[in-house]
Amino acid sequence: MRRVKSRDTAPELAVRRILRAAGIGYRLGGAGLPGRPDLVMKGRRVAVFVHGCFWHGHDCARGSRKPKANGPYWTAKIDRNRARDETSRAALTAAGWRVITIWECGMKAEGFADRLIADVRNQAATVSASTSSD
Repeated sequence: MRRVKSRDTAPELAVRRILRAAGIGYRLGGAGLPGRPDLVMKGRRVAVFVHGCFWHGHDCARGSRKPKANGPYWTAKIDRNRARDETSRAALTAAGWRVITIWECGMKAEGFADRLIADVRNQAATVSASTSSD
């Protein structure tokens, strides 16, 4: 597993390209935030996770595929990843952050880039609306 990248994966780079082209600023690696989000928009209080379907146990065809070798190990590992993801999401939400989770399989859908940009902007609008009324 040493060769498996945790940063700068192809899906993450694609998301970064889309946001950069739309003029949406972000920071990499949310050090100090629960779960270390892949992208952070601190002023907007938006955290973005880009999940690989296999590694995070998505319910799509690729995510539900189980390796034939060493099955109990992989089942336990993916279950731990899912539990950690849920804990991180809950902690960020409790701290007032908006969380966007992007699944690798969802990036192949038509109109993904437009939906991503709209989601980020809508999340930011929700945050700014809630902070301006305080």
